[in-house]
Amino acid sequence: MSKVTCDVSVTLDGFSAGPNQSEARPFGDVDGEALHRWMFEQAEQNAAEVADILTARAYIMGRNMFGPIRGDWDRPWRGWWGEDPPYHSPVFVLTHYAHEPLPMQGGTTFYFVTDGIESALAQAREAAGDGEVSIAGGAHTVSQYLVAGAIDELRLHVTPVTFGQGERIFDGVGPLNLEQIGEATGTDLVTHLKYRVVR
Repeated sequence: MSKVTCDVSVTLDGFSAGPNQSEARPFGDVDGEALHRWMFEQAEQNAAEVADILTARAYIMGRNMFGPIRGDWDRPWRGWWGEDPPYHSPVFVLTHYAHEPLPMQGGTTFYFVTDGIESALAQAREAAGDGEVSIAGGAHTVSQYLVAGAIDELRLHVTPVTFGQGERIFDGVGPLNLEQIGEATGTDLVTHLKYRVVR
């Protein structure tokens, strides 16, 4: 069975996004770029971690991560990433509203799953074969899979900023037993922590 991983950038106070997310401000009323500066400004120093994020054979994300549209799909939307998203694999988007699959350049196709997290995981596992499935986010989606006990490996990329409010991946999750894998690594913009979720 394919391993299920989750890579998420968080602030020192545990937030992965701020409040009041919108199309104009995808990370809400905070400096969302601070969460991901390490991926772009220090890509070479963090090459192993960037590679880990992009090695999955299938991804799962929440509708909020896919885009700002709520309710019915009342206008065209093709994601935040342009015509060639970085995934280059099938991406299963959790939603309550049906939508036809959305093929993109580079091998990414967005599939819209309306029947819950278990169905999305089953479809992602089938698509991934013996490769990894990655829970891409956002916070609510990660927490749902943590509660379900479906994540095998949690990779936190902790950035030296605080938001004070917003969305945390551990909200409502309850106790977890995490076993650190290897030593913490990083740069001045990020500390990488890798954990096995012990069941």
